Amino acid sequence: MTSSWLVRRWCARAARTITAARFMSNVPENTVYGGPKPQNPNQRVTLTQLRQKHKKGEAITVVTAYDYPSAVHVDTAGIDVCLVGDSASMVVHGHDTTLPISLDEMLVHCRAVARGAKRPLLVGDLPFGTYESATIQAVDSAVRVLKEGGMDAIKLEGGSPSRITAARSIVEAGIAVMGHVGLTPQAISVLGGFRPQGRNIASAVKVVETAMALQEAGCFSVVLECVPPPVAAAATSALHIPTIGIGAGPFCSGQVLVYHDLLGMMQHPHHAKVTPKFCKQYAQVGEVINKALLEYKEEVSKHSFPGPSHSPYKISSNDLDGFLSELQKLGLDEAASAAAASAEKMQSSVSLSSP
Repeated sequence: MTSSWLVRRWCARAARTITAARFMSNVPENTVYGGPKPQNPNQRVTLTQLRQKHKKGEAITVVTAYDYPSAVHVDTAGIDVCLVGDSASMVVHGHDTTLPISLDEMLVHCRAVARGAKRPLLVGDLPFGTYESATIQAVDSAVRVLKEGGMDAIKLEGGSPSRITAARSIVEAGIAVMGHVGLTPQAISVLGGFRPQGRNIASAVKVVETAMALQEAGCFSVVLECVPPPVAAAATSALHIPTIGIGAGPFCSGQVLVYHDLLGMMQHPHHAKVTPKFCKQYAQVGEVINKALLEYKEEVSKHSFPGPSHSPYKISSNDLDGFLSELQKLGLDEAASAAAASAEKMQSSVSLSSP
């Protein structure tokens, strides 16, 4: 076996490796490996950090977001938890309830948020119809949310025995679970609509007992939605895990609001119908958006946009002359005239705009 033969063999193997690497570099990373990224304390918020905040009495911040741009904003603001809620059914897809959204649709939202939010703990909702039938269905759905959606944990609604069992089975499968009691939008057919809970003795006691049952099942946190502040305070005191309030007063361990709601993004009648009374609007972004769109429409209509400053791509005089000549050879005299006239107009616009 000669040394030259060994060299040729090594070169051939190296070439194959380089070729494979080149093709692999064109494959999206999440196709090679999906699921949540490692919980590096210097990057991603962890359950341990949330427990520490709760133990110290520090409020936990949660925002519900559904896409990459909103996730980037949540990430930049340093929010602790980003929830990808099934409320996307109403806020993004325009439905009247959360019921229509599917798991596959939720996974699209989860992946988009996971690409944008690098710091917050990511929690994905299990939508209606994906965990009620059997524990194996619940575990399979939760696994998909982590593996295909890139989430760190899941959230499920309700406190019926079957849902408590589902929560326990998911936790036993090694997946972190956030519970949700009070107004549970997936159960509006039973609740008679989007109605606050805990407003009488039996209902208030049920809220506390259900939250405790979810804690016993292994949930790391419980959302309390649309319950009176004293009921939320009682549940928070009775639990050893954080409570996250939404329309539940100031006595919870943390708070959650929907991105679109807190920013005042939409004034559409449908959104006004589904925006809850308890939501504080920290901005009127929707008005800014509407104003910008109207201004854009006006400028396009008047042919004032785009002007020279937004037409950055140039062709040299020599190339332009050659281009005009080629157009004329092709019998496209009108096209050549249009190109020449546009070049003169752009040049005069530049001269006028120059100081």
